[in-house]
Amino acid sequence: MIMMPSWRMPGSDGRTWTSAELKGSTYIMYFYPKDQTPGCTIQACEFRDSLARLQAAGVKVFGVSPDSLASHHKFAAKEKLTFPLLTDNDHSLATKLAVWAEKSLYGRTFPGIERTTFLVGPEGTIIGEWRKVKVAGHVAEVISAATGLTVPPPAVAQVPPTPSV
Repeated sequence: MIMMPSWRMPGSDGRTWTSAELKGSTYIMYFYPKDQTPGCTIQACEFRDSLARLQAAGVKVFGVSPDSLASHHKFAAKEKLTFPLLTDNDHSLATKLAVWAEKSLYGRTFPGIERTTFLVGPEGTIIGEWRKVKVAGHVAEVISAATGLTVPPPAVAQVPPTPSV
């Protein structure tokens, strides 16, 4: 198994988190491109809504992006996120994990975060890895792997049919 590289990053909760202090804990570390964008908001809110189940299984959750702490604070407050968002503003951990990658959009290439999730075991080994994540259904899949439970995907609101006149 591959070891999670050592890391130290400031969090939206006012703490500086380190890999060393998480030895003995299982945690999910998901990398996302940017605060307050549609896909990132859906992913963060799905982790937020599943946090009680994860905590009951002894699993911590951390979101990571290169955004500033000020941006993380605003995002966490707006979406009522109850887990830390960590700032990897120099891309050091993202680079070590090959998450900082060349991306393309509308024919333009640029460096950025490739949406990726890691499940890290108590010994600091990466026990689960999801790359090039598509948001739909992803959180349920990670929770299932982290807790050994089958988690139904979030319910989608149904629009009632329009009555015919």
